[in-house]
Amino acid sequence: MSEKVLPTQVLTEIDSSVRETRLKGVGELERLANGSDLAMAAAARRTLMRLTQEDSRSIAAAAAAALERTALRLNPERVHFGQVAPGTPRLVAEVLVEGPPLAAAAAVTVSGPGLRAVLNGRRLRIGWLPASDWLDGTVTVRGPAGWADVQVTGQVTAPAPMSRSEVEEQFEPAEVPGATRVTVLSTPPARRQRRAPVLLAALAAGVLLGGAGVAVALSRGEKPVPTPALALAPTTAPATAPAAETAAAPGPTGVARVPLALSVSSLAKPAMVGTIRVGDEPEGVVVSPDNRTVYIANQSSRILSVLDVASERVTSVRLRNTPRFVATSRDGRLVFVSMYEDDKTGSGVAVVDAASRKVLRYMSTGVQPYTLAVGPDGRVWVPIHSERRVEIYGADGMRARGEVLVPPNPHAVAFSGPLRRAFTPNHESNSVAIIDMRTDRLVKSVPVSKAPHSIAVSPDGRTVLVAGYEADSADLIDAATLRRIGPFKVGKQPQSVAFATDGEHAYVVNEGGNSVSVLDGHTGAVTATVAVGRSPRTIAVSPDGRMAYVSNGDDDTISVLRTAS
Repeated sequence: MSEKVLPTQVLTEIDSSVRETRLKGVGELERLANGSDLAMAAAARRTLMRLTQEDSRSIAAAAAAALERTALRLNPERVHFGQVAPGTPRLVAEVLVEGPPLAAAAAVTVSGPGLRAVLNGRRLRIGWLPASDWLDGTVTVRGPAGWADVQVTGQVTAPAPMSRSEVEEQFEPAEVPGATRVTVLSTPPARRQRRAPVLLAALAAGVLLGGAGVAVALSRGEKPVPTPALALAPTTAPATAPAAETAAAPGPTGVARVPLALSVSSLAKPAMVGTIRVGDEPEGVVVSPDNRTVYIANQSSRILSVLDVASERVTSVRLRNTPRFVATSRDGRLVFVSMYEDDKTGSGVAVVDAASRKVLRYMSTGVQPYTLAVGPDGRVWVPIHSERRVEIYGADGMRARGEVLVPPNPHAVAFSGPLRRAFTPNHESNSVAIIDMRTDRLVKSVPVSKAPHSIAVSPDGRTVLVAGYEADSADLIDAATLRRIGPFKVGKQPQSVAFATDGEHAYVVNEGGNSVSVLDGHTGAVTATVAVGRSPRTIAVSPDGRMAYVSNGDDDTISVLRTAS
């Protein structure tokens, strides 16, 4: 859509050489993107997207924030149907499409066995025909107001015999007048059934909507009845967007989705499998989304070690400066490595192509970038330890998208996708900062044990775990209410934390104790202590939940733990 449909005054403002005038133009574009004129709104968002590539960091950051505030959102972001008996008829859930009027002009794609979806105005109706033992699917809504998806999970207690024709008959898009046409992607092969913990209390004949903590009971022929936790927004008429705009909308990252909590059960005491020699003083560790590769930053060299899990072969990627911590993009194609020297020079982030294992580029950041992470929306969050702020970059690491001032000194970032919150432990302030990801603004700080180093959020997005390095303890925080629970005594100098993929257990790496404390993921009670190498630094759990990898700084090794049955 051409920018010519925008008001002349707005075009003049965004082309001005005066920073304040351009920022005013960004504000006007945001107002238009929220308006009811869909053609104007679509053009405004396209212009905001162009402005995110500006050389001016303030203009790019303001445009990125405006795009985020005018994007479509799904509430909730997760639907869990729970465990159902064989022969159960279709289960139906409703999800709200939130955002400006432009958000209703969208298309739907579906991936998952027996999964169907139709969009009518702002109501996304998701149906599941329990025809296979596991459901781990995705419903994506995409349009000129951006894209968002809902993860849909469920389990049949035994395989339910149902023909393909029966599946097709029981949920057809034609049931909803004016519904959007649905594209159904290929169904993944059935998996061997395993015992699955129920993430939320299941309703025998209804549906539970997870993520936002909202339950909606639905049965055949009934209208949805919301709980007091959510008043459903009034239905609006379906909107029509220009076809060119829909085609130009950004697509999802293509992350490989692994049925985490539904595929494995975490062990109360992980088993040591072995050790693998890597580089000189390994620090940061991350596992690729497909579980096949482990990346290790070696902070006494300029080497990123790359471990092939199947062969246990280690190769190296040489970097310009000393690597400290590492993260991958959501689709696993890029690896981001924070770097700085002991004198804090050479600060930046290396962007490595995972396939070729070549450095694509180096990002300039603030001084001493620490434990960086990739958020649910694909953006790269980099805590700047020496400058009391978190810098936010685009999914490709090319442009700065904003920054958030936090108490000194931020060490790490973790995310609750359902609550759209980011959490950062602030080492010198003995607190955890809470950031609203819709606005990228600091909401509140919660006091925790002394010198918080590392942070993790449970898979359901409801619980935060933080390590107090100088207190030899860990704290839990309710991600919704921000109520702190603890402290819980762990080992000496807890340095790094992580959750098991089913949320039942959590792990605390004790640098001074050469051990990993295993916690009950709900109560914080220590269930076991596992010995690892000398001066362990960081732990990373594989996305399939089966293994964990601990970097041992004084041994130049990685300890490999089996974490699930």
